[in-house]
Amino acid sequence: MSDTMSDRDAGFPPSVDGTTRARKRISLKKLASVGVAIAVIAGGAWYGQDWWTNGRFIESTDDSYVGGNVTTIAPHVSGFIGRILVADNQFVRAGQLMIELDPRDYQAAADNARAVVAGRQAALDELQARYELQQSTIRQEAAELSATSAQLSFATDDADRYRRLAATSAGSRQDAQRASSLAQQTTANLAAATAALEAGREQLKVLSAEITGAEANLAQAQAAMRQASLNLDYTQIRAPIDGYIGNRAAQQGSYVPAGAYLISVIPSSGLWVDANFKEDQLTHMVEGDAATITADVLPGHIFHAHVASVAPGTGAVFSVIPAENATGNFTKIVQRVPVRLVLDGNDSALAMLRPGLSTFAHVDIRRDKTKP
Repeated sequence: MSDTMSDRDAGFPPSVDGTTRARKRISLKKLASVGVAIAVIAGGAWYGQDWWTNGRFIESTDDSYVGGNVTTIAPHVSGFIGRILVADNQFVRAGQLMIELDPRDYQAAADNARAVVAGRQAALDELQARYELQQSTIRQEAAELSATSAQLSFATDDADRYRRLAATSAGSRQDAQRASSLAQQTTANLAAATAALEAGREQLKVLSAEITGAEANLAQAQAAMRQASLNLDYTQIRAPIDGYIGNRAAQQGSYVPAGAYLISVIPSSGLWVDANFKEDQLTHMVEGDAATITADVLPGHIFHAHVASVAPGTGAVFSVIPAENATGNFTKIVQRVPVRLVLDGNDSALAMLRPGLSTFAHVDIRRDKTKP
């Protein structure tokens, strides 16, 4: 009677005894065990099938980081910083003015260079005008020489005629002397005209040499003017690429020499991932292999990339102090080789990536990408 009451108290009908309940509990445990076994087998089968079709062709590493060509900005010329027009972490466009040095000294130098050019241009213009005038003078002297030569021919013939007439008493001695004197005078005039023409031509050569020198001086002044103009332009420091301002060292009012570090521009595009794979992961990896990238900054988002190149040596080779594995002091360590992965496409999420961020890289090394 007490057993029946306890069964009722436990919620079992009086017809079910303790043995039946024990059997039911054992059956439930068996079902649970079978279910777990089936789940484990199914999961293992799925994992095995996935590894066979995909996983065995994927090389992965979490030793990978976003990279980019960070551009350090330094001035071409020295000077005091007059204005800083950008803030830390600000996005800038290529060509945007970031920093301006005090331009007054360079403006004065540019103005002086322009004045020197103007003066030397005026000197050259004067020499060229004198050269043209000298050419006209030479033409005039050549014409006078021709006229004097004709006069000499006439005077010589005239003197001969008067001399013959005077010898036959048909002409006076005075006329013969006058004609002879005129011929001699004309000869002297011809010599003077010839000398003047030669002197004019020599003067033309001198002017030509002076013009050449003036042209050289003008070219030198123009080069100095261009340099002064460049130096003036260099006082305006502009962004060379689209990117973000980082690591700003420039302070308004401070003096900076030419070449001193001012600021960095981190690119907003053209980034890549440097993945350091173990040496035994590179056996079948070649340029062009497809890759996927996940970044800690965007968990769950997949970036697509491809293998661009494999470094010619391990990271240890390019370290400041390379490893020296001397005899008796050697422990083999699996080396890692940097692999450059270039990000593909126009994924808008690429704007979230920054050089230095940690990533997880997967490279598909199968040759026929269309077959599992």
